[in-house]
Amino acid sequence: MAEFTQLAELLKDDEVVTHSYVRDVPLSGGKTLALVTLDNGRDHTRPNTMGPTTLLELQRTLQSLKDRASHGEIHAVAVTGKPYILAAGADLSHVDAIPSTEVAKQLGQQGHATLGLLGDLGVPSFVFINGLALGGGVEIALNADYRTIDSSVPALALPEVFLGIIPGWGGAWLLPNLIGIENALKVIVENPLKNNRMLKAKDALELGIADVMFEPANFLEDSIKWVDRVVSGTTKVKRPNQPGKIERAVKWDAAIGIARKMLQSRIGTVPKSPYAALDLLAAAKNTDKATGFAAEDEVLAGLITGDQFRASIYAFNLVQKRAKRPAGAPDKALARPVTKVGVIGAGLMASQFALLFVRRLQVPVVITDLDQARVDKGLDYIRGEIDTLRDKGRISPDESNRLKALVSGTTDKSEFADCDWVIEAVFEELGVKQDVFADVEQYVSETAVLATNTSSLSVDAIGAKLKHPERLVGFHFFNPVAVMPLIEVVKAPKTDDETLSTAMVTAAALKKTAVITKNTPGFVVNRILAKLLGEAMHAVDTGTPFDTVVEAVKPLGLPMDPFELLELVGLTVGAHVLDTHHAAFPDRFFESENLRKLAEHGKIQDRDGKGKVKGYDKTALSIVAGGTTPMSADELRIRIEDGLADEIHRMLKDGVVAAAEDIDLCMIMGAGWPFQMGGVTPYLDRVGASERVFGGTFHTPPIRGVA
Repeated sequence: MAEFTQLAELLKDDEVVTHSYVRDVPLSGGKTLALVTLDNGRDHTRPNTMGPTTLLELQRTLQSLKDRASHGEIHAVAVTGKPYILAAGADLSHVDAIPSTEVAKQLGQQGHATLGLLGDLGVPSFVFINGLALGGGVEIALNADYRTIDSSVPALALPEVFLGIIPGWGGAWLLPNLIGIENALKVIVENPLKNNRMLKAKDALELGIADVMFEPANFLEDSIKWVDRVVSGTTKVKRPNQPGKIERAVKWDAAIGIARKMLQSRIGTVPKSPYAALDLLAAAKNTDKATGFAAEDEVLAGLITGDQFRASIYAFNLVQKRAKRPAGAPDKALARPVTKVGVIGAGLMASQFALLFVRRLQVPVVITDLDQARVDKGLDYIRGEIDTLRDKGRISPDESNRLKALVSGTTDKSEFADCDWVIEAVFEELGVKQDVFADVEQYVSETAVLATNTSSLSVDAIGAKLKHPERLVGFHFFNPVAVMPLIEVVKAPKTDDETLSTAMVTAAALKKTAVITKNTPGFVVNRILAKLLGEAMHAVDTGTPFDTVVEAVKPLGLPMDPFELLELVGLTVGAHVLDTHHAAFPDRFFESENLRKLAEHGKIQDRDGKGKVKGYDKTALSIVAGGTTPMSADELRIRIEDGLADEIHRMLKDGVVAAAEDIDLCMIMGAGWPFQMGGVTPYLDRVGASERVFGGTFHTPPIRGVA
């Protein structure tokens, strides 16, 4: 235990220690249950976490209970958490202070030495999952012999792959041997890569992570009664998902192979942690626990001290901390209350807005369009989506009825008179948006906020016909509206603080991340993507094959290549974005006549019936043929990196956002820039583009991460 004491001393700064409190609970037949409660002494806003000092205390506690068990003083041990929380996993706040791989290995070894005691107490061990359980919190449960779960548990997950590491306290070996390889792949690899999807209590029960589920009102009492029945032998636990000989002989390797191919097609080969997790899961088929735990120690140590994890922690801190304290946000007290929302337009985007506003704000929402038929179509869509939420159990029938009653539609703009917030979702054309706002302004109060969802037009120009342009703000969503977490809040030169504050408070109420940007073409995300896509199409136009362009951008680790992205956003939209940026910055952004032709043709790639890319469309290949100055992948990669570094440097000098961190937050939340890359600016520092372009770095010292 001495080496773990040294580790605790190294990482002790600011650790909020989660203590282990023990009390004895009588069972039938004169037997005793030792109940350990994990509690850091904070309220539910600060979950239990497991740092080195916490693990040392828990290790001593479990060792003392093992000694008591050997003397017949106790007959079972159970672990639970403070109200609503079991544990949110390892305390990662100071892992960047770990100086070497050998010290990093001790972190995994300490977790195994501590939690592994739950399987070596000499008496049955139980974990009562009474609330939030993430990462190491789940591994506490997995190391025990039995698990109960509260039906109200909102989130249970092993998110480590999302952060650039692997479940390293037993999860990678224990879980597949508990619930089978296919289920384990879903929890350890698939869910983290789906925006860190969490399990509910029912999911955990069905998978076999928990053995039994109880209602919250009597969860602890029912769990203790269940322990009594298990210890006495009156209850036998069956685990239908536990793998048998056939699964190990036939299904295991096949599932790993399918998962590996899926990863290669979806995320490429730059991210390390998903493949490291696959290797551990593959090995878990025929290794014993000690061997599996030792393998986790080695892999975890290498990842913790590697570049991708450091970059992931930077990205994680942006999302968890900076996103909650937006730079440049006015005092929240200036915000005006929003008691009714008006949506101009009834198409798909407008209908998505209406659905989001009514769900999150629970206030009346009225939509309008040119004729009643369009309004009715929009209302049908909104009500249908509400019905779908009800049918899936996401909302109750009562809430479904209430939400539908709050939504209405009209062609009469006078019904917007009492709206506090009006947002447009009309065609991306300056004159159309100007006229729409000039028209609606005559119906709304002078304090109503007007919001435009423009993706690239000047917010100031959109408000040119307004009598009160100070109440206009950009409020740029990303599609699909319900899923994408970013809103670019655009402060035009005339936008006043009350309007800006209302926009920021409203974004938070919608459960979105808001970043304030200057009124400039493309704002942040589209300007950077326009640079990337413009360089990609220029390379194609001048003779570089599609495949070479794809190869050039692979080191960036993006979720899709430029041509998949163009088809996703729409080739016509992509061409419009490039044209807009070329018009604004003709010396730095390319337009592409070939992209306009591809937009008319309708596609770049051929796909099968399931939407999987089969290759490039022959007509698309003929459209782009004729270039005479092709580039190599390396030449193009450096050109793209330097172009991005130059553009972002200009954006920061011009005050488009407050800092480089805001650029990265926008790209992570609005464009799916991978956590393992740490954002675009750390990447540009690491590959030397910042130094090449402006003789410096975006971060001092530069943030380590994969290059």
